[in-house]
Amino acid sequence: MAVERAAQHFEGLRAEFGALRDPDGFVRRDLALPVRADTELTGRLALQLFESQLTSRCVDLAARWMRAEGKGYYTIASSGHEGNVVLGALAEPTDPWFLHYRSGAAVIERCGGRGGTPIFDLCLSLRAAASEPISGGRHKVFGNRDRWILPQTSTIASHLPKALGTAFAIDRGGVLDGVKLAVDDDAIALCNFGDASLNHSTAQGAINAARWARYQHVPLPLLLVCEDNGFGISLNTPGGWVEAAMGHGRGPLVYVAADGLDLPAAYDAAKRAIETCRLERRPVFLHLKTVRLFGHAGSDLEAAYRTPDEIRATEAQDPVRQTALLLLAQQVLRPSELCALMEETYARVFAAAAEAAERPQLQRAAEVMAPLPPLPAVKPHSSSISLPAGAVQEGESAGSELGTTHTERAYPLARLMNDALAETLQNQPNSLVFGEDVGGKGGVYGVTRGLQKRFGAKRVFSTLLDEQTILGLALGAAQIGLLPIPEIQYLAYLHNAEDQLRGEAASLSFFSGGQFTNPMVVRIASFGYQKGFGGHFHNDNSIAVLRDIPGLIIATPARGSDAVRMWRQSIALAQETGRVVAFLEPIARYHTRDLLAGGDGLWADVMPPVSEPTRIDEVGQGRCYLNGPNPPDAPSPDAPSSDDLTIVTYANGVYLSLQAAEILRRDHGISVRVFDLRWLAPMDVAGAARHVGETGGRVLVVDEGRKTGGVAEAIITGLVERGVVSSHMARLCGEDTFIPLGPAAELVMPSAETIVQAAVALVARPSSPKAVTAPDGGAR
Repeated sequence: MAVERAAQHFEGLRAEFGALRDPDGFVRRDLALPVRADTELTGRLALQLFESQLTSRCVDLAARWMRAEGKGYYTIASSGHEGNVVLGALAEPTDPWFLHYRSGAAVIERCGGRGGTPIFDLCLSLRAAASEPISGGRHKVFGNRDRWILPQTSTIASHLPKALGTAFAIDRGGVLDGVKLAVDDDAIALCNFGDASLNHSTAQGAINAARWARYQHVPLPLLLVCEDNGFGISLNTPGGWVEAAMGHGRGPLVYVAADGLDLPAAYDAAKRAIETCRLERRPVFLHLKTVRLFGHAGSDLEAAYRTPDEIRATEAQDPVRQTALLLLAQQVLRPSELCALMEETYARVFAAAAEAAERPQLQRAAEVMAPLPPLPAVKPHSSSISLPAGAVQEGESAGSELGTTHTERAYPLARLMNDALAETLQNQPNSLVFGEDVGGKGGVYGVTRGLQKRFGAKRVFSTLLDEQTILGLALGAAQIGLLPIPEIQYLAYLHNAEDQLRGEAASLSFFSGGQFTNPMVVRIASFGYQKGFGGHFHNDNSIAVLRDIPGLIIATPARGSDAVRMWRQSIALAQETGRVVAFLEPIARYHTRDLLAGGDGLWADVMPPVSEPTRIDEVGQGRCYLNGPNPPDAPSPDAPSSDDLTIVTYANGVYLSLQAAEILRRDHGISVRVFDLRWLAPMDVAGAARHVGETGGRVLVVDEGRKTGGVAEAIITGLVERGVVSSHMARLCGEDTFIPLGPAAELVMPSAETIVQAAVALVARPSSPKAVTAPDGGAR
């Protein structure tokens, strides 16, 4: 019905204007003069903007035609929102723009698309054609790398936090020594959204953060454009609600009202809003009145929730019609010229649509996934450490690194991470460290202590308590050339804002064909086992929400020296490849020094030297702890071993498994090697499989996460896929529950004692056929 209604409406415009006769003695207005006495909009620019409005309308009609023919897949239209065209003319082409999906006229104007390739590009997008130049047929998005239009998906309001981040970064980057951003110093960030989206908590959080920043005189050149058509699909927005919610004059957020149905009025209001935003470096809320024509999308039966009179009244306000009437009344065009322009535009757009409708689409999974940075391939390797006796790392002298005892140079994880962050801030002038309590306090666990004093509050600072804002700040800053290092105070807090990683950060490369990236390393204080503090919200052990995000790198160091090396690799990945890395730091190990007995110092390490090369091609490699005082180079991955069991684990599981390994050796005569995965994406299942093969297929997977949806499921599956098949395979996982407060937490997560029990039971199982390990050496 919406398809027919849209076509009928356009035919009605043709008939209406076609019935008009050119006036006798027509004298064309001087196009250099204002098109109307009450505006700055000239006749020439008004005509140009009308052409973009008309082109956008014809693209909407073409979208419905393509869908009806089975050759197009997207019909959410810009019809009724064409007043946003003024923003395409007034904003600078280097102003980063986060667009609404009804911003077609603005895009066409910004890209100079009156007869140019943007028309064809939009039609390719409707087709989901592989040759479409921004997303490559992966989604219908508005985007253009040269014009700084960053592609957005349809997730409600999720782009507002990163628009805020970009606005913040424009001015913050300008005061950092040695930093040159990808945009001009006087740029502003624009962000368009609908009136229904304004009610979303994500939008409210971003707007509150903008007010909060401006209240403290933080420069924030952010133009928030609310395109208010009065509807969210079928739910109407109460009349006057947007103004009542946002119209507070010149407080922290300047409010400017604009009539998007009256082109000159919209132009003047938008010009005022943009100038205020650019010159005063402050957030501005532009309330643009629009209408929504022909339903939410082509499939929306608007008559089911609106009366015929309401629909007709809305169509009478059509901004394309209103601009056409203006141009006729002000003698910019004759009626015959207007009709000719309408016919020529319609024919040009439909010719482009007909051509685009035959273009091929993505044909293979590899083509679909091409813009996603592939997880680094884990190369076969032999990295082993002997603990507890000697703590020797392969290729190093005993006592030089891991588990160094009786030396004041050895520190726990928190201190080494502090040094690693200082190293990054020193070496990467574009890096910023921020989050809740990160600045003066130095973080809840002291990991960022002293960094603000050393590097200044412009680079190390505390944020308001809103994880969506923290991650959005990182996203926006990363997109214009900064290297953000946001901190999420606790893993449980991530869930308040996880869509900023899943729907925004990880998807940007996918929806832009790799043309835009947002490199960052997100520090997250993670996992359980805190003593005397916490409960669920401070001891969350669930990371399933991260593990299925395409392209996300997940680092899970167990100890300080590994954390430093993996941190350096993560920073290099972000800087060199544009990757997003989640760096999960085990809270319970932040200040741990001892492993087996008080004062042994086996969990305190020295800082790996800066001269040590950082190899991003080694990302994803696990490491095996060997039982007993083995020499640094033994055993090799191909050598036979007398070990009885391999424990595969990560993070806190490494610490607990090494304690269990000593008990198993001492009290049960069972020789154990502990394989630390270190990274969960990519995951070194191939490395684990080699070690499991050397211990006769006997493997215990220790996963502090939950049994359902936990890492252990993937490890066991990966081992089986690599030919490790044995009846001596078992999991020891956290229970499917939230973590309780106090000692009860120990009842629902693995411990050294339960690891010992599980290992003894596993080794005692009846013999099974010898395990077979596939030689593929690949990685999950």
